[in-house]
Amino acid sequence: MTTPGAVVVSRLSTEFVIVPVNAVFDGQTFNPTQDLVQFAFTAGYGVIPSAWINGSWDVNPVQGIWYNAKCLIGPGSNATPLAPGTYTVWVRITDNPETPVRQAGTLIIQ
Repeated sequence: MTTPGAVVVSRLSTEFVIVPVNAVFDGQTFNPTQDLVQFAFTAGYGVIPSAWINGSWDVNPVQGIWYNAKCLIGPGSNATPLAPGTYTVWVRITDNPETPVRQAGTLIIQ
């Protein structure tokens, strides 16, 4: 599953939430896959995250400029379980000196 936008996932499914990331510094694209990437899933819209889950990276860029951050959700082992409901997907990337936090879409678990 890829965000942004509203995505509907069955509560029985175990799959990755994927957020494309384009990292730019001084006008140049760079590879962010050495940075810590984390996800948060908040109920509803506009709620500030209080708990973060470590994600991971696909290390190969898409079209040479986009890197995919990912977080496994669902009932499987090593996955983040989410109850049925509507969630705002957040992604946070810890770099130096910046730590951007972005809303990345809406996830609906049915």
